[in-house]
Amino acid sequence: MSPRVWGPVSIALAAIATMLPERTHDARPERTHPPKARVGLVFDVGGRGDKSFNDAAYIGLLRAEHDLDVEIRYLEPASTEDREAALRLFASQKLDLVIGVGFIFSSDVDAVARTYPSVHFACVDYAPGKDMPPNVLGLAFREEEGSYLVGAAAGLLSKTKMVGFVGGMTIPLIRKFEAGYAAGVKETCPSCTVTAAYAGATPDAFKDPAKGKLLAVGEASAGADVIFHASGSTGHGVFEGAKEMHVLAIGVDADQHDEMPGVVVTSMTKRVDVAVFDAINDVIDGKFHGGMRALGLADHGVDWVHEGDHASGLPKDVIASVEALRERVARGDIVVPTER
Repeated sequence: MSPRVWGPVSIALAAIATMLPERTHDARPERTHPPKARVGLVFDVGGRGDKSFNDAAYIGLLRAEHDLDVEIRYLEPASTEDREAALRLFASQKLDLVIGVGFIFSSDVDAVARTYPSVHFACVDYAPGKDMPPNVLGLAFREEEGSYLVGAAAGLLSKTKMVGFVGGMTIPLIRKFEAGYAAGVKETCPSCTVTAAYAGATPDAFKDPAKGKLLAVGEASAGADVIFHASGSTGHGVFEGAKEMHVLAIGVDADQHDEMPGVVVTSMTKRVDVAVFDAINDVIDGKFHGGMRALGLADHGVDWVHEGDHASGLPKDVIASVEALRERVARGDIVVPTER
């Protein structure tokens, strides 16, 4: 059965959310047997189509539908205020697993999980509070480790000895990207300067391409010739600014080469798809346990694009140098900082 697409839901209408027509481009025959599990996923700010964080979660959800024989549903909240309503809608349907995509879901997931203790919940980039509900699985990543690798590459690629970073919202999670990136740059280019700018202090900072372009142009004008972003769909503007200023850019969360070929030289990848798929598989296998699960380089939870056509702009010596650093980080010989 094809996934049912649930339309944007407001707080007032959460209980009677309107279901949009079923998708037809990937329709499957009607089920002749019950699914192994029913899973609902609520997207982060920016929704599907960001070619980054949300799309990675969606890939994991679709893979679970295909490979694990689960029934999937998903919601794209119309605004950040609708997060809890969307989670409650799925929980009230007694789904086997409800997933929130993004750190901003953390407190909402906690609140709903306490109301529905028999429902399993997972939250990508979960930020635990004082009392984490036992039915919540927090999925976290060592973003600083993947960022360290692309930072090392940026330090080797820079000709001006100045590189840039553009973050979305000014929060500890995004600061981890900045800290790892800066540490990687300094590892390969001690004399390099790392400038950083953020799009804002609210979740909307992750969906402001115009601001992203403005920040990228500003950094390039100051001399940065490689710019790494961790800003959701704001990053589309970063790529546009980099292209306009004839500098290189580095993508985030997914391989973003196709967003701006010839400009995006590599990407720091974050396997949100794997984390989502594994959480669903745990429910099916009866192995679901609440608590935190952190994925880094050693767990293949983060990486960088360095193979294939999408890495054709990386010199072989740069790849070799960064890969050597990867091994040291994975072994624990290098501990990447989470604060700059």
